[in-house]
Amino acid sequence: MDSVTLDRIDLEILDHLQKNSRMSNADLSRELGMAPSGVLERVKKLEQKGVLIQYTARVNPEAVNQNLLAFIFIKVADGLGCDETDRLLAAIEAVQEVHHITGEDCYLVKIRVASSNELMQLMRTAFRDIPNIISTRTTIVLETVKENQHIVIQRETQDDK
Repeated sequence: MDSVTLDRIDLEILDHLQKNSRMSNADLSRELGMAPSGVLERVKKLEQKGVLIQYTARVNPEAVNQNLLAFIFIKVADGLGCDETDRLLAAIEAVQEVHHITGEDCYLVKIRVASSNELMQLMRTAFRDIPNIISTRTTIVLETVKENQHIVIQRETQDDK
């Protein structure tokens, strides 16, 4: 997606919605000092432009027995950009993120499962079924200090220049 020009109000809307995506239009309007209809129109435009792409709920992984977080570095025979490998990795239910990376490996995959036994089963089944995988290196997270999806929004806009 190409960069979209956003003004100060758009950036404030994004900041508020990242902090609380359940914020009502009335509350958002009050925070911004704008009419609810104007705020709603701006939010809809941000959605249409592909700036706002999803509203989600964050679930405590431990509350649903997803206690083990692991990152897996994967080297594949066909290198970066193989649509089939991308698709197969992304289709694994426990996989939360798939990233193409530089360096010795081709992918960095984030996985969340219940236990080391479940991780081992996943490695023996789902990953083994992907034909282009040459090797994997797994890092298990002992403790998460910070984890969020919040994008830092630069406050300088076209209006400020």
